[in-house]
This record gives sequence, C-alpha cells and structure tokens, in this order.
Amino acid sequence: LPDGVNISKEARSAISRAASVFVLYATSCANNFAMKGKRKTLNAGDVLSAMEEMEFQRFVAPLKESLEVYRREQKGKKEARKDKDKKADSEEQDKSREDDNDDDDERMEEEEQNDEEEVDN
Repeated sequence: LPDGVNISKEARSAISRAASVFVLYATSCANNFAMKGKRKTLNAGDVLSAMEEMEFQRFVAPLKESLEVYRREQKGKKEARKDKDKKADSEEQDKSREDDNDDDDERMEEEEQNDEEEVDN
C-alpha cells in the first residue's frame, strides 16, 4: 500500500473475506479441470487453467514465473540434500574403513605377540 494509507478493521475483514471467497472459487474451478483429467489431485496446471477461465489471464504469466522459481528452489534443496546424504555416506564408509584398519592392526599386534611368545618358549 502507498504511504499514509490507513485501513479500518472493517475493511481488513472485508478484504480477508473477499480473498477467502476468491481462493474457494479458484479452487473449485481448478478442481473441475482435475476432474476432467480424471484426477483427484489439483496441480499447478489446473490452477493456471482456472485463472484463465476466471478471466484473470494477466496473472497467469506472473504465476508461471513464480512457479518456475519455486521449482528451481525445490530442485536446489533436493540436490543439496542428496549431496549431504552422499557426504554422510562417504564419511560413514571412511569411518568403517578406519575401524576395519584398527581391527587389522590389533590382530597383527596379537599375532606378533603370539609369535614372540612361541619363539620364547
């Protein structure tokens, strides 16, 4: 809102209710597209189609841009999780190898001690 604009509580309530009605109407229209596609789940394409049907074409392009940004962010997060999981797996394997090497070292020391004891006897 521009600077210096005040909104009364009644106006805020009216805007909130109008937004709720708009969301319900858009959801209903999007649901019709999902039903035509014999699906129960709404997807982004259904919402975009609903916006066009409701004659809100001017919002379709900004919504598509926002959707692409969201998808890129989600893809980046997913890749970061994969990298983190790979790193954790790699560190776990390294630790396992170190433990195996420690076990091998202990066995070798025991064998050397046993060999020394046999030589002494």
